[in-house]
Formats: sequence, structure tokens, C-alpha cells
Amino acid sequence: MKTAIFAAIAAASVTVPALAQDSAPFTGPRVGVILGYDNIQGSDGFTYGASTGYDIAVTPRITVGPEVSFSDSTTKDAGVDASRDLAASLRLGYVVNPKLLAFGKVGYASTRFEDAVAHQSLEGVRFGGGLEYAVTPRTYISAEYQRTEYEGNFGGRDAGLVGIGFRF
Repeated sequence: MKTAIFAAIAAASVTVPALAQDSAPFTGPRVGVILGYDNIQGSDGFTYGASTGYDIAVTPRITVGPEVSFSDSTTKDAGVDASRDLAASLRLGYVVNPKLLAFGKVGYASTRFEDAVAHQSLEGVRFGGGLEYAVTPRTYISAEYQRTEYEGNFGGRDAGLVGIGFRF
């Protein structure tokens, strides 16, 4: 009897994660690198960084979870350089098929702007959306658009990003 119970528990522990992965793709922790086009108040540049998040299946097709990112930029305007950018967002996804996730996100962003003498950090609301494609069960590529609206009538920031990442 003990052997039968042990065998059932062992079989369940092996099959349940496999079933969970099949029924709820795009879930769990993830980490990736991002890079792309950056435009701040009409000045163009290049942005690059890293992002991490954790996606939870609400239903077999809906995911939700937090995401944080850290990036830098080459964008400059009138001697002012856009520098480090920190963001924390809530991401909502829809599993289009087992390999494709469409998502939207909204959150907080803080960007540092520097000149030769000092620096200033501006806060704002970041929102956007994109697609994530599962190349393998643990590897993905992504493409997304982000818009940031900063405080104090500073203006906005647009970014078109691509990325590659890994799920654990």
C-alpha cells in the first residue's frame, strides 16, 4: 500500500508541472534583455537594459504579473542626456496560442536627465503593449511599444523595443 501511494505521489509530481506548463504557457518568473529606438521630446536615440517579471495564470488564456526594468539611453538634446530609467509595471497578457502572448502594461517610471553640472530625475506614468513569442518552452523573443508621460508638463517619451528572455 505504501508503495502504491508513493508511486501515485511521484507520478503526480512529475505530471502536474508538465500539465501546468501545457495548460498555462507564459507563466512563472522571467528575465530578459531589451534594446531599441528611443525618442524623448523629438530627440532620437538608442535604449538598452534588462527586465524581469513574474506572470501568473488567472485563466488558461489570461496572465497577470509585475514587471520591473532598468535601462539606459543614448538620447541627447541641447546638452541634456537621458540617463538611467527605472520602471515598475503591472502586465496583463492574453495567450493567443501556445506560442504567442499579447500584453499590455501600465506602471511607474523614473528617468534621470543629466547635463554637465547636475542631474534631475523625473517621474511619470508608463504604458504600452506588445507581443511575446515562445521560441522554446523557456526562451522567448518580444517586441513592444512604450509611452511615458512625465510630470510637470515635461512631455513624453516613446520607445520601440525588442528583447530576448528566459523563463524559469
